[in-house]
Amino acid sequence: MDRFSSSTILPEAFQGAKDDFTMQLALVWNQIKAPLIVPLLRLAVFLCLIMSVMMFIERVYMGIVITLVKLFGRKPEKRYKWEPMKDDIELGNSCYPMVLVQVPMYNEREVYQLSIGAACGLSWPSDRIIIQVLDDSTDPTIKELVQLECQRWASKGVNIKYEVRDNRNGYKAGALKEGMKRSYVKQCDCVAIFDADFQPEPDFLWRTVPFLVHNPELALIQARWKFVNADECLMTRMQEMSLDYHFTVEQEVGSSTYAFFGFNGTAGVWRISALNEAGGWKDRTTVEDMDLAVRASLKGWKFLYLSDLKVKNELPSTFKAYRYQQHRWSCGPANLFRKMVMEIINNKKVSLWKKIHVIYSFFFVRKVVAHINTFVFYCIVLPATVLVPEVVVPKWGAVYIPSIITILNAVGTPRS
Repeated sequence: MDRFSSSTILPEAFQGAKDDFTMQLALVWNQIKAPLIVPLLRLAVFLCLIMSVMMFIERVYMGIVITLVKLFGRKPEKRYKWEPMKDDIELGNSCYPMVLVQVPMYNEREVYQLSIGAACGLSWPSDRIIIQVLDDSTDPTIKELVQLECQRWASKGVNIKYEVRDNRNGYKAGALKEGMKRSYVKQCDCVAIFDADFQPEPDFLWRTVPFLVHNPELALIQARWKFVNADECLMTRMQEMSLDYHFTVEQEVGSSTYAFFGFNGTAGVWRISALNEAGGWKDRTTVEDMDLAVRASLKGWKFLYLSDLKVKNELPSTFKAYRYQQHRWSCGPANLFRKMVMEIINNKKVSLWKKIHVIYSFFFVRKVVAHINTFVFYCIVLPATVLVPEVVVPKWGAVYIPSIITILNAVGTPRS
């Protein structure tokens, strides 16, 4: 059979119209390219290069600070008082702070036993600890399984409370807020929070609570995350590299220099009086943990990060779960920044240097500029310059700065 040509398939009139449309499109492109496209693209390149320089300076600065921290060995025990908790013959166990452990859950069929077991396995005087499981599950079967697991631990003598509510308003923030309203919480001094996929070691409270006991200015003790499934696939390896930089550098620098960093929402211990003074949990953004940390910092409270204390957890291993997590982490901080920037500027309790750090470094560069520049520059502007050769991107902006930033990111996890 003879091969059909386009002229045999399309009538000549349509073929001519197709050629005319292509010519008209090329003519329009040539007419708007020089006066409109080229100037706009040059402006976009200029703005993206400015943002790249801002990110570069921020990364180099944090690299210098973390190097000095490591060289001079500014360990938490040297910056803050820490002594192991000891028994008191006269006071008995009442000398230990009353600790509340909150475990928020939502349809956690795979990990509910591990998380509840890890929380109940925390070493602390049994009459000075309360385990609170906040179950927002919508699946009745999972709800029943979680309740039975709590009853099983209660039969072993563990002081565990199974709490549910009739709605999911505020999601995790709403559950934590509702949990803090229980009458037995009033006797508690500290609250440790662990998401459902986190398993703390038994000595977690012994290593964190003494910092709060001996340092009344501290509000939060944050532990580092340890990823047990980092080698599962390429996506988890990439996440590990990104998050390890966050824990190895960003958190450590914030803790060592400004006594401020964003609460990670889990694997941390709060002083309940500080949490209440800051206004408690709010669900006005998707980053309720960061919201609480900023408000507590504006009240004058300090935070401490323990890089040597690691809590096991799992990274999202499916693209759907990863996309949801990144959307929340990307949009939430920008929305919170919009809501709180004037409150930060007008605050009288923190120093000007700390305000600059929170507004410029913590929010603007890391939470706004980094996300915008990563997408706009590398996904839109650079590919567009291929189609418009009149616009030239300098080599230092297209190659050197991104390479150095990537190398600095990989420092925390060399094997990645």
